[in-house]
Amino acid sequence: MRILYSHRIQSRDGQSVHIESLVAALRALGHEVLVVGPGMYDQAAFGGENRLATLARRVLPRSVGEIAEIAYNVPAYLRLRRAAAAFRPDIIYERYNLFFVAGTLLARSRGLPIQLEVNSPLADERRRTGMLRLERIARILERFVWRHADRIYCVTGPLRDLIVAQGAPAARIEVVQNGTDPDDFPPRIDRPTTPTGAVLGFIGFVRAWHGLDAVLRAMAEDGAGQALRFVVVGDGPARPELENLARALGIGDRVRFTGLAARQEVPGLLAGFDIALQPSVVSYASPLKIFEYMAAGLAIVAPDQPNIREILVHGHTALLFDPQVPGAMWQAVAVLATDPALRQRLGQTARADLLARRFTWHDNAVRVAEWVAADIAAHPRKQSGI
Repeated sequence: MRILYSHRIQSRDGQSVHIESLVAALRALGHEVLVVGPGMYDQAAFGGENRLATLARRVLPRSVGEIAEIAYNVPAYLRLRRAAAAFRPDIIYERYNLFFVAGTLLARSRGLPIQLEVNSPLADERRRTGMLRLERIARILERFVWRHADRIYCVTGPLRDLIVAQGAPAARIEVVQNGTDPDDFPPRIDRPTTPTGAVLGFIGFVRAWHGLDAVLRAMAEDGAGQALRFVVVGDGPARPELENLARALGIGDRVRFTGLAARQEVPGLLAGFDIALQPSVVSYASPLKIFEYMAAGLAIVAPDQPNIREILVHGHTALLFDPQVPGAMWQAVAVLATDPALRQRLGQTARADLLARRFTWHDNAVRVAEWVAADIAAHPRKQSGI
């Protein structure tokens, strides 16, 4: 099959990992995939974004920036139309972005089926953070692309419910969790440990809402945690404040920030963790880091909430804590810090569960390819060539 993959991503972060991993898996299955997106995406380094786009967001009034996002559909549509004329795809697969309708318009003009991948409710996100001015237009365009998609993929059940609440047809929505490539993570060989001295670890872009400050404060306040060390793999806007906090709490010598790590370095860095942390997560996300933790055979501590329970089972593949109870996260950490056998059991079960439940990019690609074939077969093609 010939799949035209459309996106509007400008930065290389977790979004790019998803795009590139799924595309590689589809190609490995023998499908032809042409990726069409902003030229600045190819120029961005991992962990960074286009400087011009970043500057524009800072200096332009929010409403002007959103008008620019809408206007971007014109060059995006023309780029997609040229690509479609040369590539002659069987289907368009588009990663949803706010105000982005180019793929839907092209699919309708060429009589092609279109599938939409939705990873977050962007209008809700931006409204909640005060970063959305043209909300009415955003909602109209959002409903337009959701209602005209032949199929929608979303990463969790809670996200599916949010999409349905905005008017998308429930029968067209499939839940496909994120995944990883388990072959990148060799089976864990646990290094000798004592009941104390465990290494806590976190990987990802470091933002305030991740709740890493709570980890640092708990380390400083818990006398039994004085032998623990904490490694943060990644970078982000919250890193300077966290580094200052660690020093102010007197634990700077036990906390290490590695900075950004290349994707090929991740398995080796995770191998140095004893306990993997997901201190906080939004209610609809499917965190990439959790699948990597599972593949690495790590003992995981994560919030006990519906989207996480779709992936992890308390006491079986992780220790889940009530995010509404102060100190609950650290209680789970304390249990694992003093029980190497439990850490090993949870980690081994987590990796086995990842494989058994097919939380891999390969298996995601197999599922997507089956649905792509079904939608191609069911779609009345007119191929107007417009």
